[in-house]
Amino acid sequence: MPTPKSHFSKDYDTSEKVLRKVNNWKSLHFYKKADTLFQLTFVFCRRFLPLHGDRTVDQMIQAARSGKQNIVEGSEDGKTSTEMEIKLINIARSSIGELREDYRDFLLSRNLDLWQQQEERFSRMIGFTRSHNLAEDYLPYAENWTAEEFANIALTLCHQTDTMINRYLQQLERTFVTEGGIKERMYAARTGYRKDHDILLSSLEAENKRLKAENQALQAKYLDLRERALKAYNALKLEIETLKKEKGGQG
Repeated sequence: MPTPKSHFSKDYDTSEKVLRKVNNWKSLHFYKKADTLFQLTFVFCRRFLPLHGDRTVDQMIQAARSGKQNIVEGSEDGKTSTEMEIKLINIARSSIGELREDYRDFLLSRNLDLWQQQEERFSRMIGFTRSHNLAEDYLPYAENWTAEEFANIALTLCHQTDTMINRYLQQLERTFVTEGGIKERMYAARTGYRKDHDILLSSLEAENKRLKAENQALQAKYLDLRERALKAYNALKLEIETLKKEKGGQG
C-alpha cells in the first residue's frame, strides 16, 4: 500500500494552478519592436532634435521607454494578475501611440512627406519592417537615414507595434473571461486541494478499515490454531500418561 507521503507527492503545487503561465516577454514580437523603437528614438533625437530647450526630446524618449518597460512589467505581473497585465500592456500601447504622434508631428511640422501606401518606397519599408523586429536590424542604417526616412520608419514601427499589442490584449481579455483573476484561481486551487484531500482521507479510512478487519481475522485464526494445538498437546499428554500407567501395571 502506498504511504500517505506518496499520496501527497504531487504535493499540491498550487503555484501551478494559481500562477499563470505567461509568455516570456523577451520572445514577444511587439516587445522586440518596442525595444527597437526605444533605441532608434535615442538616435533620432540626437540627430534631428536640439539637445537642450526642447521638451519633445524628453517626451519622446520617455514614451519609448514606457512602451518597452510596461510590456516587461505587465508580463511579469501577469503571472499573478491578468487584470494588472492588461492594465500595464494598455499603458504600453498608449505610450507607443504618443510616440507615434510625435513622429507624425515631426514630419508634418517640417513639411516632410508622410509616405503613402501606393508608393514604392512605402512598400519596401513595410516589407522590411514586417520581417525585422530587432534593433540590430535597424541601427546600422540609422546614422545614414534622412530625417524623413527615419521618421517614416519609426512611425511604421509604431503602427505595427500597436497592432500586435491590440491582438495580444484581445487574447488577454479572453483569458481573463475564461480563467478569471487571481482570486478565482486561488479559490479553484484551494477547492481542488480540499477535494483531493477528502478523496485521500476517504481512501486511507477505507484502507484502515480493511486492515483492521484483516487483523481481527488473523487474531481469530491465531486463537483457533492455539486452541487446536493446546487440545492436541493435552490429548498427547493424556495418551503418554495412560501408556505410562499401563506400563507400570505390567511391571
